[in-house]
Amino acid sequence: MKKVSESATQQQYLVRPTHINHYGRLFGGQLLYWIDELAGIVAIRHSGATVTTAAIDNLQFKAPAYEGDMIVMIGQVTYVGRSSMEVRVDTYTETADGERKIINRAYIDMVAINEDGQPIPVPGLIIETPEQQAEWEAAAKRKALRKQRRQEGF
Repeated sequence: MKKVSESATQQQYLVRPTHINHYGRLFGGQLLYWIDELAGIVAIRHSGATVTTAAIDNLQFKAPAYEGDMIVMIGQVTYVGRSSMEVRVDTYTETADGERKIINRAYIDMVAINEDGQPIPVPGLIIETPEQQAEWEAAAKRKALRKQRRQEGF
């Protein structure tokens, strides 16, 4: 069993000209790359194993980012199954004085795997706060919906 805080991870990036799309905003694909990378790091820290991305369950773009913006990403485990972990990644822009504005929230389903690519068990998650409990319950609902979508061929 591990606490949410044991694998929580924060990463920062500076939006550079190569990260900008033709609208002058942070390219969504670049942000998705950073989100997937951070979710993988969080899942590795929780599981102590190699991981793979199984699904990106939710990705909400709330506001744009522009060249020169500082991006702060915070990832944490919200739910653990037998071999899977749901990781929430919140992305913010941060001003020079430290003020943050959320621009994206994503939920990523990661799976711990062995050297043959087969799923392996992961440690349980210790829930310590009402917020973590609420995330766990919402994640359980998302997991059930993912299962239903798979059964429907999505």
